Amino acid sequence: MLIGRASANHSLKNIIPIVRNMKEQQYHFSSGNCSVYLDASFASLPSFVPENLIFITDENVFQHHAAKFDGFKTIVVKAGEENKQQSTVDAILRQLIAMEADRKTFIVGVGGGVVTDMAGYAASVYMRGLKFGFVPTTILAMVDAAIGGKNGVDVGAYKNLVGTFRQPQFLLYDYSFLQTLPQEQWVNGFAEIIKHACIKDAGLFNWLKDKSIEYFQYNASELAVLIEQNVQIKSSIVTQDEFEQGDRKLLNFGHTFGHAIENENQLLHGHAISIGMMIACTISEEINQFNSNEKAAVKALLEQYNLPTSLQFEKQKVWNLMKMDKKRINNTMSFILLNKIGEAVVKQIPLVQLEDMVSQYL
Repeated sequence: MLIGRASANHSLKNIIPIVRNMKEQQYHFSSGNCSVYLDASFASLPSFVPENLIFITDENVFQHHAAKFDGFKTIVVKAGEENKQQSTVDAILRQLIAMEADRKTFIVGVGGGVVTDMAGYAASVYMRGLKFGFVPTTILAMVDAAIGGKNGVDVGAYKNLVGTFRQPQFLLYDYSFLQTLPQEQWVNGFAEIIKHACIKDAGLFNWLKDKSIEYFQYNASELAVLIEQNVQIKSSIVTQDEFEQGDRKLLNFGHTFGHAIENENQLLHGHAISIGMMIACTISEEINQFNSNEKAAVKALLEQYNLPTSLQFEKQKVWNLMKMDKKRINNTMSFILLNKIGEAVVKQIPLVQLEDMVSQYL
């Protein structure tokens, strides 16, 4: 549902760019390049966005940063994962029609993962595809959700069941948006950072052990390094496997169970993924001889960053949701396990074996 809109014929080029220590990186995909602007300013958009621009954001971002959208065509949607549904995208499409958006219109999604997922999806299907870019405003969106070209919506409790693969033209990282990010959303985002460390970077894992969320909140330069490192981890995986046929599957570590318990239990995404990672560690112990001391280290790091590591849930309900996960192929589930911290592997686990482990160990 749309809750607000500001529109006018204001030119972006009338805004004076305020660029910090901006770095530009290029990532190459089958459909073209994605430019990543790190430590940039929202006001620097004039250098690479055409005039025919429409913003899509949510009520929280709009409330805190209304001045940034003043005078521009802006579609404002309700915030929250519960609104990441086809009905919201349908409302966005109707508003695009009302705004007379055409094939030269450029969509910019400004917000967390819910906004970027829906903005990318709407842009991908409107008139069979408009160009779009993202300004991620949360830790989770900056290090994960906005990267990689997956756009879509949930179908009821089934996470990301409908969507597209379509890359944004750019990602712009303006860290000033984080000044209004609630503390629980800082915690939420660090689940994906720890996930990246678990699957690909033991050095990052060890670095995080000596730090805290508060450390990064008060050390802007270190936060910038952390975000850049995570952008590189995910982007390098996605450029090698854009359509998730191989190593990109590793990014689903913790997500199979995490997605199943997220909507069913009304959890923040990062909280659910944190619990999912611990479940994956338990299964890694059983199937992959993952070291119990390393499992304890993963648990300790998640808890150090104030993330939950366990949850009482209805196993049958979670299992029924998990069976519909996109990673299921016939009677097996593509599951991500750890060999050791910093090294993950994809394993095909028969559903009957996985269901047995759910009943025995969880």
